Amino acid sequence: QVLLVFAKEDNQSNGFCWACEKAGFRCNIARTPESALECFLDKHHEIIIIDHRHSRYFDAEALCRSIRTTKPSENTVIIGVVRRHADREESSILPLISAGFTRRYVENSNIMACYNELIQLEFGEVRAQFKLRACNSLFTALEKSQEAIEITSEDHVIQYVNPAFETVMGYQIGELIGKELTEVPINEKKADFLDTINSCIKIGKEWQGMYYAKKKNGDSIQQNVKILPVVGQGGKIRHYVSISRLCNDNNKAEKTCERVQAESQTDIQTSRHKDRRKGSLDVRSTTSRGSDGSSQRRHSSMARIHSMTIEAPITKVINIINAAQESSPMPVAEALDRVLEILRTTELYSPQLGTKDEDPHTSDLVGGLMTDGLRRLSGNEYILSAKQTHQVAGSLISPISLNDIPPRITQAMENEEHWDFDIFELEAATHKRPLVYLGLKIFARFGICEFLNCSESTLRSWLQVIEANYHSSNSYHNSTHSADVLHATAYFLSKERVKQTLDPIDEVAALIAATVHDVDHPGRTNSFLCNAGSELAILYNDTAVLESHHAALAFQLTTRDDKCNIFKNMERNEYRTLRQAIIDMVLATEMTKHFEHVNKFVNSINKPLAALEENGNNGDGESIKTVLTSPENRILIKRMLIKCADISNPCRPIEQCIEWAGRISEEYFAQTDEEKRQGLPVVMPVFDRNTCSIPKSQISFIDYFITDMFDAWDAFADLPNLMQHLDNNFKYWKGLDERKLRSLRPPPPE
Repeated sequence: QVLLVFAKEDNQSNGFCWACEKAGFRCNIARTPESALECFLDKHHEIIIIDHRHSRYFDAEALCRSIRTTKPSENTVIIGVVRRHADREESSILPLISAGFTRRYVENSNIMACYNELIQLEFGEVRAQFKLRACNSLFTALEKSQEAIEITSEDHVIQYVNPAFETVMGYQIGELIGKELTEVPINEKKADFLDTINSCIKIGKEWQGMYYAKKKNGDSIQQNVKILPVVGQGGKIRHYVSISRLCNDNNKAEKTCERVQAESQTDIQTSRHKDRRKGSLDVRSTTSRGSDGSSQRRHSSMARIHSMTIEAPITKVINIINAAQESSPMPVAEALDRVLEILRTTELYSPQLGTKDEDPHTSDLVGGLMTDGLRRLSGNEYILSAKQTHQVAGSLISPISLNDIPPRITQAMENEEHWDFDIFELEAATHKRPLVYLGLKIFARFGICEFLNCSESTLRSWLQVIEANYHSSNSYHNSTHSADVLHATAYFLSKERVKQTLDPIDEVAALIAATVHDVDHPGRTNSFLCNAGSELAILYNDTAVLESHHAALAFQLTTRDDKCNIFKNMERNEYRTLRQAIIDMVLATEMTKHFEHVNKFVNSINKPLAALEENGNNGDGESIKTVLTSPENRILIKRMLIKCADISNPCRPIEQCIEWAGRISEEYFAQTDEEKRQGLPVVMPVFDRNTCSIPKSQISFIDYFITDMFDAWDAFADLPNLMQHLDNNFKYWKGLDERKLRSLRPPPPE
């Protein structure tokens, strides 16, 4: 930003205005010293150009001094425009320098001359001031460092020590600055040892090791020291930086911390193939998984958060840790620094994949399911059914009655209350329309029409409209998947612990959310839609694209026609509560928040319940009820319920598990084929129909997403049959993989 201070408009001021516009600089003009100072204090310009040609208007040097007395001017470049005197000898620059001007500009209103002056300033003085401004941040970091830091010149004259150095050594900074190292008894006096250090650092190599230093009071302390030579002008060593850390019994704490961290990492690796067992609460902690350091919030943002009068819980946690650091030994303080780094990331619940050698199937599943796509690399547009006309009630055949269901379909639904219910048998009996029939039966069992105060015919019409807007052409995300998730949801709602926890409105929300959770799914992932620049991705800003569409479309289809509007007779506030719960559950099926939902469930529900049981409070109904029925925890339970229902395929009986694995693989294969055809980024390269190992992909999916989640859900809802299926299915896929088979099933025996 540039501030022009000219009492009157003339060719010179216009020249700089036009030059600013040409250079792309923002420009302000002030006519008086008062307005100039006020404008500068408001905008903090990088360059100020003051007219020094006409002393009768204002005193340019006095104005410059006034500006220089302000704190923001410390890194500002101030230029004085002076008259051109062809017939007089050159005047001295010193009065301008002493007034605070950076340099002078001999008047020249030519636009290119003004432009050249601004560009030279930008790449010269302004850029240098930017670097000086950045130095303040670096010195702030040094001042706050827990390690003792000393900087000396090439001649070993002390130029800087930080507060930690003063504290450790017992000196004040004034006693050290300007002294040679030999004048201050801080180094070990073994000549051969010092020669070894000097011979190393003088050739530009860093030295690290242990040595004894003497404090001001004469005590000797052992330090772990790193000395780094800093190469400067002329390619020569210009400074030495010494970083010291005390070596004492605190090292034990540090080693213990490092050992625990290493063990936790080992536990993660070994738990990848652990036996699936009922009741396990061994869900990987967020700290063990690590977090993405690249997403740290800026320190300035954190400072603003700390200054808020209403503190967020995470801010309180960070403040407590900061306070604890003040009185902690250095190793503990450093461990807390690492904790703070993790807490200050935005992805607290998303695990990091260990290394680039990580299983590619896991990497691709994470990339395909937990991200919103790469940047768009193609001009191709992917237009999905957002442009199509959605099915509405009037365009469908008249609904059947629950009492008129054909015998084969009735028979296929006989055991729908059991987990081993075969959805594929119902799919075949209904000619790929299982959702209407299963929906009618389950909704009747839970009394949904009575709760909503709607007729059975309205419910039938609604189920038909929703099912009609699932794509039967999708191999996986079709109405059979919706019916399967509805069945799992109803099964979970019938479990005793869940029934104790949820209210009737929660049950209604869960069943409706399960029914609509993938409506109008195009058979492609969010990453694909974002990369393809689809209309939905643009509409929802590349964020939870499909899940937002499913929820929005479900309400559009429901409310646009009274014939299928199951909400039309509800009281307004109750409808809003129900609507919010449905939307929240549908959005919870988005995989980018998978680990956040699971870890919140474990920490807010599993662990408190386990603690109550361990403390012998099994019979303390009030304590357990408090954990189960708080509004926040009911939300977590509903999210976990629909998430588990949505990806419960690996917990189904083996034949159903295999069928679902084949269907999802085919859908991913089709996406990879289309990405290659359209020249889009291939978000899951392992899902190439010519090379993919389906057993490996299932093993990775179970290991990374399923095991921990169902361990936690089983500990809550008590689901031994599901965990047994999960164990059997995992062993089945492992068996195929160990035989190097890539197919769904082993070849028939010869």
